[in-house]
Amino acid sequence: MIDKTLDDAAVLGVQLDHTPEPEYFEIEPEAWPAMQAFLACQTQWRMGPNGPVGLDYTAVAWVFRLYKIANPAAVLADMQIIEGEILAAIHKKEG
Repeated sequence: MIDKTLDDAAVLGVQLDHTPEPEYFEIEPEAWPAMQAFLACQTQWRMGPNGPVGLDYTAVAWVFRLYKIANPAAVLADMQIIEGEILAAIHKKEG
């Protein structure tokens, strides 16, 4: 992904005190289908009183059908790892 923080700040008229350092990470080739599927579903969170609680699996199933995901059980298992890590990071910041 391309970090557009500076562009977004400029549009909003916000002066940033520093230039954010990009974070790079590697995605293993076997995890790439799950990452692509997750990105297609990234706005489909179920919300609870304290924020996101998990992905809406009805929407996930629809995305799987739309993109004809070849091995949905394996991709979902990998997506659930991504989902869990994101939820842990979100709720760690809050608590």
